[in-house]
Amino acid sequence: MTHQTHPYAGDGSHTGSYYAASANPAPLRAELVGEQEADICVVGAGFSGLSTALHLAEKGYSVTVVEGARIGWGASGRNGGQVVNGLNASLDVIESRYGQDTANFVASLVMEGGDIIRERVATYDIQCDLKPGNVFAGLTAKHMQELEARWKLWRSYGIESQEMLSREQMREHANSDLYAGGMIDHKGGHLHPLNLALGEAAAVEKLGGTIYEMSPVTSVDTEAARPVIKTAKGQITAKTLMLCGNAYLGHVVPTLERRVMPVSTQVMATEPLGEAQARALMPSDVCIEDVRYILDYYRMSADNRLLFGGGTVYGGADPKDIKAKLWKNLEKVFPQLKGTKIDYAWSGNFALSFSRVPQMGRIGQNTYFAHGYSGHGVTGSHTFGRILSEAINGDLTRFDTFAKLPWIPFPGGRTFRVPYSVAGSWWYALRDRLGV
Repeated sequence: MTHQTHPYAGDGSHTGSYYAASANPAPLRAELVGEQEADICVVGAGFSGLSTALHLAEKGYSVTVVEGARIGWGASGRNGGQVVNGLNASLDVIESRYGQDTANFVASLVMEGGDIIRERVATYDIQCDLKPGNVFAGLTAKHMQELEARWKLWRSYGIESQEMLSREQMREHANSDLYAGGMIDHKGGHLHPLNLALGEAAAVEKLGGTIYEMSPVTSVDTEAARPVIKTAKGQITAKTLMLCGNAYLGHVVPTLERRVMPVSTQVMATEPLGEAQARALMPSDVCIEDVRYILDYYRMSADNRLLFGGGTVYGGADPKDIKAKLWKNLEKVFPQLKGTKIDYAWSGNFALSFSRVPQMGRIGQNTYFAHGYSGHGVTGSHTFGRILSEAINGDLTRFDTFAKLPWIPFPGGRTFRVPYSVAGSWWYALRDRLGV
């Protein structure tokens, strides 16, 4: 079966984000040209693809990565930069939906992604401003009850890196009148995501891997014994194919497109605030996200800009005015920043699964995929990259556990999944506003 698509990334340049403006120097990789063969071909040079490729390269495999734009062009180079442990779906939801054994399995790996990132940064000396600590903030007494229940639940699974915070303790992390308290995860953190992706790409190449940029895949033959991908100027026939395009895979593989929906989220960066003001606002220099359905998330950059994100647009469209959309929320958190200049504002898509649980599986005999991190891709993609590499290396234990989980299609199919999801988000946003 051959699938067709069209290039999606324009000229492939990075979006006008703070991350692109402050990225470490990196070479431009060549396009894929001509017919080639590869032991393992990975489509997508975001965190999923790079994590998979790096794990495999470390095991001695010959790996070729094909990227439609530039390294980290999609969500991996645009996100909030927060290392948040866990999946979008909570452990109690997973337990009720899939059973205790699956919940135990998920609990055993939810801290793994952060550990992989810290190990990568240390081993390959990746300069990405990695800092420890993330805080979940509660605005109401109900939020605090939810956080305490989560804290107790995670401790029941042996996860003890989290600590509840009172209203006054919360001020040590976000000096704002908005919050009733929070919960800190000492094994969370934050970083410059594009620089992490660039560092991981360099590590893949250092171990002998090949990366092609500006080579959007136009078709994928997953039915052949040796899968084939084609681009505008070349093709690769592989022994094993890994599809890691996530929200930006487009229409190349319709069987995967039906499984997830692109959702855009927005981020903006203030002008540099200076060390004194940055520490006055966020004394501990951790990252913050609140626990509402439509949440705010923010942190300080290495040069003391407030990076503030939030909002969702189902279907992946960019809002007309990102600054206007985010500013009112920023000012609720830190009204003392009124009048502060915004230097950068950008949007990017993540892939949402209806169950909020990431998916991995196999198409045909030798094509594997992973996607649908639902906003938790920084850590989830690194974990899934390791699990994919384990499967290729002959250990299917963890891969099979995820591959066997039933996936749920979005109500309304491709035509109505966006309006249905928007209606649902309105309902949960209303509950947030009413505090119910």
